[in-house]
Amino acid sequence: MSEGAVAAIDLGATSGRVIVGRVGPDTLEARQVARFANTPVPLGDGLHWDVLALYSAALDGLREAVGTAPDIASIGVDSWAVDYALLRDGRLLGAPFHYRDERGERGVSAVHERMPHAELFARNGLQFLPFTTMYQFAAEDPAVLEVADTALLIPDLIGFWLTGRAVAERTNASTTGLLHGDAWDDGLIDALGLPGGILPPLVSPGERIGMLRPGVAASLGARPDLPVTAVGSHDTASAVVAVPMDAEHAAYISCGTWGLVGVEVPRPVLSEAALAANFTNEGGVDGRVRLLHNVMGLWVLTETVRGWDRTGTAIDLSTLLAEAAVVDPATVPVFDIEDARFLPPGDMPARIDAWCAEHALRPPRTRPEYARAIVESLAQAFTETVDAAARVSGVDVRTIHIVGGGALNELLCQRVADRSGLAVLAGPVEATALGNLLVQARAAGFVTGSLEALRDLVARTHAPRRYMPRG
Repeated sequence: MSEGAVAAIDLGATSGRVIVGRVGPDTLEARQVARFANTPVPLGDGLHWDVLALYSAALDGLREAVGTAPDIASIGVDSWAVDYALLRDGRLLGAPFHYRDERGERGVSAVHERMPHAELFARNGLQFLPFTTMYQFAAEDPAVLEVADTALLIPDLIGFWLTGRAVAERTNASTTGLLHGDAWDDGLIDALGLPGGILPPLVSPGERIGMLRPGVAASLGARPDLPVTAVGSHDTASAVVAVPMDAEHAAYISCGTWGLVGVEVPRPVLSEAALAANFTNEGGVDGRVRLLHNVMGLWVLTETVRGWDRTGTAIDLSTLLAEAAVVDPATVPVFDIEDARFLPPGDMPARIDAWCAEHALRPPRTRPEYARAIVESLAQAFTETVDAAARVSGVDVRTIHIVGGGALNELLCQRVADRSGLAVLAGPVEATALGNLLVQARAAGFVTGSLEALRDLVARTHAPRRYMPRG
């Protein structure tokens, strides 16, 4: 068994990348060959994703990948969850809506009139989030749904454009609310009055979706038989593959725009406690279940910095966090970072001020104080969610793993350790891309074994940084 190369298209909520990986029994290397912005577009009917620009940028990145590594054996695509495109005869019917668009609220009422959340949870195991795909479907223009013959989640759309084959990868399909076990829940779809006929066949991570279309292969300079392989196409599913953890004693936090906090379990947890704690059961690679809760994540911090940048004062995040680190945490408020007011784009400091006023707390006064308040609030939310995950799952959590961009935030990692009283292991930062690459590499025969074997390779090649709790 020898090492080989694979390519990952990794689409995040604010940017996308194309990464070339070289993987073997003792090798796990990732090299970014392209990075591009993912900028939502506000139109007259709401906030949308510019998927044509994303696809064009991904093709440019793949062209660079093929040029630098002609031996690439596979391509895999991951992205955020829940959002979808509608097609007719393979043609896009409009730009997909962004999950932060407010239309999901309309869909919530329509769905819950037919079936309350507790009953839905018993079938799909998902936490309540107003932008879940089933709520978006319920808010969709009926005239557009009547015309559509296919609905594809974002990574499946990219895969369709690359190969011509329309499928739904299971880890991402599990976030729609319309999956039960390994199959679409036709009974639920009918009960909710949703369009089940537009949902494509399901595939699992590691399955081959198809070969590149001839025109696509030619435009990339790639060989005509280059396959696209299904990975954990929900980016968190790929990230969890690359968490170097002992799943029986660990919790994970995949921390970027969102903070996905949870544990890995062998089967869904559908208890009253899980429902009350608003936990979700999402599909993982190799049939594992990601029992987790969505926490707002670094979105509040990045949106705060973006707002300050718009005033004409450029903010260096590392400098801001260094200044925040010397702020006495006792002098800043810990606010509810999961309050719905922090979900849409906008003036985050003003919203923090409003929350503090409502709770008779002194708001932050300086930019470092705002940053420290956000970090403290996020660390507290992460700690409480880890506690809840351990409680509802029965997992004996002894270590917390933080992967993704949040692993670079030293202040956040230390404060999670301090507040939880547990060791925090930070890294790898590129967990999502590594998980994508590993699933492809295993399918191509460059590595073998279980998820535990893949995680062992991550631990040997990307040792995490340890943060111990302080008094």
